[in-house]
Amino acid sequence: MTRKHTISVLVNNQPGVLQRVSGLFGRRGFNIESITVGESEEKGLSRMVIVTTGDDKTLEQVSKQLYKLIDVIKVVDLSAHPMVARELALIKVNAEPSMRPEILGVVETFRAAIVDIGPSSLIVQVVGDSEKIEAMTELLKPYGIKELSRTGVTAMIRGMIK
Repeated sequence: MTRKHTISVLVNNQPGVLQRVSGLFGRRGFNIESITVGESEEKGLSRMVIVTTGDDKTLEQVSKQLYKLIDVIKVVDLSAHPMVARELALIKVNAEPSMRPEILGVVETFRAAIVDIGPSSLIVQVVGDSEKIEAMTELLKPYGIKELSRTGVTAMIRGMIK
């Protein structure tokens, strides 16, 4: 059964690692829906959080292939456990002064924030799961979205893991 997977890959922080990891997904026919990379808690190591879709068997094969890459330290299917996943989006929306109170109502409902005000636009920052980002985007579309930038998902397993 095909489903969405969120995978954490701990890697050495070296040039070319991102390209080798993403290339492996491409060769396997997996589309990467989202990928975030940043320093981890351990010096010299980075953590990639990759969101992709596929069946469990194919994902298991990708995991085995990842471990064959020299710079891969650890691979965890976060979606196999209860997890916390968040994404950030910046949305620049048309906002003439007369429309701002209405837009502000949407922003407050989503516990988002206005991070920039221009003469005829606002930039809204929203943090949450992907569904929250998509819902906020849909509600702002009627005002006219000028630009949208999303970070991609970052995630962790809830509680303590051994």
